[in-house]
Amino acid sequence: MQQQRITSQQALQLYQSDSFCELAGQAGQICRQRHGDQERTYVIERNINYTNVCQCRCSFCAFSVSPGNSQGYVLDEQAIAERIEPLVQLGGNQILLQGGMNPDLDLPWYENLLQALKARFPKLHVHGFSPPELLFLADRHEITLEAVLDRLRQAGLDTIPGGGAEILVDRVRKIISPGKCSADQWLDVMRRAHQMGISTTATMMFGHVETPAERIEHLDQLRKLQNESLNLKQSNPDAGCFTAFTCWPFQSGNTRLGQRLQQQSDSKNHSDFKTAGAYEQLKMTALARIYLDNFDNIQASWVTQGPKIGQLSLLIGCNDLGSLMMEENVVSAAGTSYRMELTQLRQLITDAGFTPVQRDCCYRRL
Repeated sequence: MQQQRITSQQALQLYQSDSFCELAGQAGQICRQRHGDQERTYVIERNINYTNVCQCRCSFCAFSVSPGNSQGYVLDEQAIAERIEPLVQLGGNQILLQGGMNPDLDLPWYENLLQALKARFPKLHVHGFSPPELLFLADRHEITLEAVLDRLRQAGLDTIPGGGAEILVDRVRKIISPGKCSADQWLDVMRRAHQMGISTTATMMFGHVETPAERIEHLDQLRKLQNESLNLKQSNPDAGCFTAFTCWPFQSGNTRLGQRLQQQSDSKNHSDFKTAGAYEQLKMTALARIYLDNFDNIQASWVTQGPKIGQLSLLIGCNDLGSLMMEENVVSAAGTSYRMELTQLRQLITDAGFTPVQRDCCYRRL
């Protein structure tokens, strides 16, 4: 029996209710109906930040530095290849390649990098360059977004990650990332990528200045765009779509946004400002499974709350434990750092009662 689609108002009521068990139970049931109760997947992937220079300088980011900063870096092809070698030896063939809006890097630099990596690692899947990075390149070269996407795809780009989404509500974006693209622009990058046959993922970073209703508005924007893309696939099977969704709480350490929120808390004589924790992480994950009824895959995020919370997510809506994350720089710059070995990741899935299965970026079993 098909699950009836819930409205934004119903989603808000469900999220704000006191019954976490009801929320988790519904999400878990939907996941079992869609994915069965035997296998749960994971991916062996390495996150590679090719540069930490970014002119955007979002207030929630502790990783990036401004252009001209002495701590700025750019990784060349050799340095990136040296990070890929251990990935291949471990049985992985996928990288998440993201950086920032670095004014010193032009489109030919990206093309040369992708071509060099694909020549050296022919089976490598490049999941790279978030919508803000792609828009930055189009603006810098005064060419269309489609031209940027086409050139990068020809050079070796395979799929696009959902970075830069944060909360897809402009009221929020103007506060936390005024130099970054608007919500509509982010969505349009993904729309055009799907139209060109490039699949993408979707994300949400929550727990800062947004309201619960704005979190659901974010989910609603994703659900609407996925409707468009899946409808397009009916007439054009080569079109892309969102392959998965994942969310995680804002990590405030070493960030300007965290300092600002703490100051606001102090001015109101409140106790220390506290970011969203494991409880809200699990609630949002479960709600996403229920609301995003046209997304096949909901991915657990263990990088901010730890492996055990990632494991618990498998019981309340997630069919995928996510990436091994052999390297992680952005969240750790904000003071949160969890790591796992492959054997530990697989054991977490086993101990949750499932069979661990390695997959690729498009959720094909390997």
